[in-house]
Amino acid sequence: MQEPMSIEGYDVLIEEFKFLLEVEKPKTAQEKLVAAALGDRSENADYQAAKEKLRHIDKRLFYLNAMIQKAHIIDPSTLLHTKVSFGSSVRILDLESDKEEVYTICGVLESEPENGLISIHSPLAQVMLGKRVSDEFKIQLPLMKKEYEILEIYYKNIFSLKKNVRKKSDFAFH
Repeated sequence: MQEPMSIEGYDVLIEEFKFLLEVEKPKTAQEKLVAAALGDRSENADYQAAKEKLRHIDKRLFYLNAMIQKAHIIDPSTLLHTKVSFGSSVRILDLESDKEEVYTICGVLESEPENGLISIHSPLAQVMLGKRVSDEFKIQLPLMKKEYEILEIYYKNIFSLKKNVRKKSDFAFH
């Protein structure tokens, strides 16, 4: 299955992959060698820590590589957004409480649900995809069924909405 993402999301993915592969993994492998030279490996905490850290790095590299292979880059600024699609910001109305909410549909690695950026694979995004302004929809939540109306669909750059943009310093394993 392909993984939709913006070019900015793809760039961050590649940046993290390269950093882990070219900087963090070699540095940790060197730390492991230095620790191994200190003696008995079974009781060597530094050696065990470096070995565990390498395992985590390899797992993350495997995951990132899979995401890179499945990446389907979409430029949401080129889409019309007359109906809900990848990159759409959607203002919806809870028909029971009259409360308005705004969600932006993005890729898995770009999502920040607490900030209204929801993965295209999330149940809410799946229900909204293809809907137009004035369309109503229902979604089953764990404790109840909710009903919404779409008030507005528009485009706003996903990364301009992110509050937790990852930087190189975030890629390192500690």
